[in-house]
Amino acid sequence: MCGIAGTYGFGADTEGIARRMSGALAHRGPDGEGLFVDDQIGLAHRRLAIIDREHGAQPMTTADGRYTIIYNGETYNYLDLRTELEQLGHTFRTDSDTEVLLEAHAEWGTAAYDRFNGMFAFAIHDAETGTVTIARDHFGIKPLYYWIDPAAEGADSPRVVFGSEIRSLLAARVFEAAPDDRAVYRYLKFRVQDDDSQTFFAGVSRLMAGQVLEIRADGTEVSSFTRLQEELREIAARPSRPYDESVVDEYRERFQESVRLRLQSEVPVGTSLSGGLDSSAVAAVIARHLRDQPEDERYSAVGSRQNTFSAVFPNSSNDEERYVDALLEDNKGQITAHKITPQPGAFLEDVHDFVRTQEEPIISTGPYAQYAVMREASQHVTVLLDGQGADEMMAGYNPYFYVYLRQLRKQKRFKELASEVVGSRDILRKLARTKFSGRTSVPIEALLNSGFVAEHSGEKVSSVQDDLKERLLEDTFRSSLPSLLRYEDKNTMRFSIEGRVPFVDKELLKFLFSLDESAIIHDGWNKRILRESMFGILPDMISKRRNKIGFTTPEGEWFRNIAPQLREIFASPSFASRPYFDAASVLALFDDYIAHPENHGTLMFWRLLNVELWMRTFFDDADGAVRALGGSAEAAGAPAPVLAPAPEETVEEPKSDHLANPGKELDLVSEADGHTWRRFPLQTELVARGDDIEKLVRERVERFAADLPEDASPAGVPWYFVISEKIIAISQGRSWFTWEVKPRRSAKVLSRFVSRTPAGIGLGDPTTMELAIREVGLPRVLAASAAGAAGKAVGRKGLFYEVVGANVRAIDGPTPYSAFPSNVSAKLPPKDPDAVSARISAAIRGADIPAALRDSFVGTVVMDANDIGRNVLGSDVATPHENLEATFADNPLGQGRQRTPMAVLVDLGTATQR
Repeated sequence: MCGIAGTYGFGADTEGIARRMSGALAHRGPDGEGLFVDDQIGLAHRRLAIIDREHGAQPMTTADGRYTIIYNGETYNYLDLRTELEQLGHTFRTDSDTEVLLEAHAEWGTAAYDRFNGMFAFAIHDAETGTVTIARDHFGIKPLYYWIDPAAEGADSPRVVFGSEIRSLLAARVFEAAPDDRAVYRYLKFRVQDDDSQTFFAGVSRLMAGQVLEIRADGTEVSSFTRLQEELREIAARPSRPYDESVVDEYRERFQESVRLRLQSEVPVGTSLSGGLDSSAVAAVIARHLRDQPEDERYSAVGSRQNTFSAVFPNSSNDEERYVDALLEDNKGQITAHKITPQPGAFLEDVHDFVRTQEEPIISTGPYAQYAVMREASQHVTVLLDGQGADEMMAGYNPYFYVYLRQLRKQKRFKELASEVVGSRDILRKLARTKFSGRTSVPIEALLNSGFVAEHSGEKVSSVQDDLKERLLEDTFRSSLPSLLRYEDKNTMRFSIEGRVPFVDKELLKFLFSLDESAIIHDGWNKRILRESMFGILPDMISKRRNKIGFTTPEGEWFRNIAPQLREIFASPSFASRPYFDAASVLALFDDYIAHPENHGTLMFWRLLNVELWMRTFFDDADGAVRALGGSAEAAGAPAPVLAPAPEETVEEPKSDHLANPGKELDLVSEADGHTWRRFPLQTELVARGDDIEKLVRERVERFAADLPEDASPAGVPWYFVISEKIIAISQGRSWFTWEVKPRRSAKVLSRFVSRTPAGIGLGDPTTMELAIREVGLPRVLAASAAGAAGKAVGRKGLFYEVVGANVRAIDGPTPYSAFPSNVSAKLPPKDPDAVSARISAAIRGADIPAALRDSFVGTVVMDANDIGRNVLGSDVATPHENLEATFADNPLGQGRQRTPMAVLVDLGTATQR
């Protein structure tokens, strides 16, 4: 563990808890012995690269004994604060920033924290009041987690555990680790994490950026110690400073100063270099200083040559090596380069430790590139600077262009809008190509357990779409940067390195917000002020780059390389047993990915995979749990497997044939004929293309009849067999996975004008519209569309389907709540449903069932039913269709994943007949 850890209100067991919280490290770290107060409070600490490491030993206590601090991070303006405090009468025993923070708290209390410029997570104990105050820096660069015992609410003293790592909280063993299902759903559905105080571990919260948690004997309180976000909004609302050469020069000076401050260290410092504009700017500024300054004035922590560390992927689509080489060529003599080449095989070997290191699921495998770089860097340096944060502060991602264009349109700045559209036309083309790439678009709900989806269906995520600076604020403090800072900290701490981020500086951000948006995006160029401030410092091929790749793995190429090993995970009993996934759908989609990787992206597969590996690491595997809490596999008595074993699959109990589906009734009184109809839903295995539907029905009816209770279906009453048109279409090969259907342009356009309903997608999807065109031809679909539009104009509904025909009405699209494969497929109605009905009836009459039951059998009905309507598509009976449709008024077979596509329908007659 690296960072801070503490407990509050645990009585006599405080010391034991503090020891456990330190994981594999004893709480008596190199910086001090720990703090224990009246068997109630315990603070433990382990700090890496600090300013004045020799004299900054922790815990540190004020001379009067009142305040004690444990502290992780650096405060770069500590010398200015020290001067101010000395003027107020404070004296200092050390030259460390730790003592400055401590004395600042003694002078100003929590109001002092807004004065700090740096990255920090600290805890301060007040011996006079018994209060413990924990705080996290303005941007949340340094993590801080806490757990408050819900059972202690209202007690004399709250029970609280806190630490820089979630593993330290788990190691305390004062609560049972469990996943937070809401966090898992939001991650799988919206690709979000770290955007609020809720972590992936139930009951464990993260202190958000700029927040303080006060722990008192009478309770706890979370508040903000800073108005930074509000201040930035206020700055943005003022008249902007005109953009000119002096602004560029000032930004360059401010950025260089931010880099300089982060080179204060008593340990070796290097740079993470991706070849992108951001990290290259950091490396180039340092190299220029080494070149231009006399040797005795150079940064002592850097030495005579700067060490840079780069992940490169030769012959890969995202290789950045040529940009790295261009910077090295420009700075010969000032840089010693280290190139790391991560490989998919090594990723498989490292994935268990990588997942454990991250503690919570992450957006992609991209952070593994940084993980590999940190491992190598740890052999050479202790502090590493990189370019995180520039994208969120200066619109580094392409979607920001859309936000800015919408803002210009909203503000009616049409001249600037036209200029930006022209300048960013290549970016807009790229975004359009991505949107219409033809890749499969399967909703994540189709791959998840329907109950899990229903439980969290109210979750929403929105983002600012038409205000550039507001969007930058959102992404800096909530939506994007927090997750990047998290994996940065986890990767650096894993290899005992301190990561520092010069762009994430509150004074630098305030300056940016004082400028017009044109300093950020102008004529189709983002990060304008950074680019122009680096002219003459960076090679043109870097400062004028249009494409951004950054530190990330070539995930698509890697997944194709290790697809068999990944498939093993998706096919495992462990994966199938989770309450989150529809394993059959995931496996089917991944199999198609293996066959046609060009049709699919990998981000959705990674999220599914990451959740599974995270569950195995932190909840399933005993050895994995030891490793997750900071121990070693060897200490646990076994080497670490590449992928941890998983629990055995839990088998779902099949539904009884003689019971209704959950939420449905067995009997219904029909409004059409007044009869009582009993509907027995029959659960089946999945049906596939080419299956013998008559054989399946015969065997299923025999099973139903074998244990039919005497009172379930009175002897001699007529009964029908009802079968869903879906499984007939599937068996006939008239159903396709959505990725197998390639919609033409006309299908994409026409589908946009179709209204969707909660019960089905209808023709409102390009895949189903394509099937309609194939079935009846484009001219007829166009004619029906015109008729439908005319009908709407005069208030007459249904003209579209009257013209296009019943076959098209019965086309179904992917419905995420349905059972596989209907949740990822589109289908035409069954061919010759009347003939199919006759063949099924013949099979039933030849089945091994009691003679009385056979004699009372009427025939077969092919039904298309959902929650808002039902249609008989075919039958071999004389009963009016409207009477049969009325028996399914409440959709007894269900709309979800009941897997009951067949039913025995018994006519019990009227009350007088009975």
